[in-house]
Amino acid sequence: MKSQPILFLISAPSGGGKTTVMNGLLAAIPGLQRVVTCTTRPPRPSERNGVEYHFLRPAEFESHVVRGEFLEHADVYGNRYGTRREAVLDLLNSEADVVLSLDVQGAAAVRRIADSDPILKPALVTAFITPPSLAELECRLRARAGDSEAAIQRRLASAEQEILQWPTFDYLVVSDTRASDLARIQSIFAAEKSRCSRLHFEFGRSRTEPNREPGCPKIE
Repeated sequence: MKSQPILFLISAPSGGGKTTVMNGLLAAIPGLQRVVTCTTRPPRPSERNGVEYHFLRPAEFESHVVRGEFLEHADVYGNRYGTRREAVLDLLNSEADVVLSLDVQGAAAVRRIADSDPILKPALVTAFITPPSLAELECRLRARAGDSEAAIQRRLASAEQEILQWPTFDYLVVSDTRASDLARIQSIFAAEKSRCSRLHFEFGRSRTEPNREPGCPKIE
């Protein structure tokens, strides 16, 4: 049995846990590939170029936009983010499953392009993760301890409108603990890999097969 590759897009409001869940999924599923996206924002102290992001100068980023090389790109809180289309297609064409972690704007752009793309459309699966309340989201943003008060308030102001976009996704996960969020996302991934429209399955029609002992296996 062989399953066609999935482009698994995970989205959430800022601080909603999408990156944590994506990293957990990558650790749990052998062969799953992550596309490294591009950004103009400066790297945080723990981030490495080409690992968390491709960190580009604004002029370099714009040249990719002009050449139409991004599957999606957006301005987010004064910085630009983009996912190179070729990077995604190369992985899917190699029959690898791919995971993307994008904000709501980026997810909408991918859906628009995928709707008319013969490779992306059957591969795309989208899931939205959201805390149960804005109060919970605020607690998570403050716990990160990396943003200014102005940045936190700006993200909270955008979060409510972002969360209202949840019906545009295939799946909704209302966040609880990190472990339960990851378990639910893993279940979605497993179900999609078993979707009949993705499978190539040849059922053995013969009742006897060579090189096998007669009789049925014992069921414990």
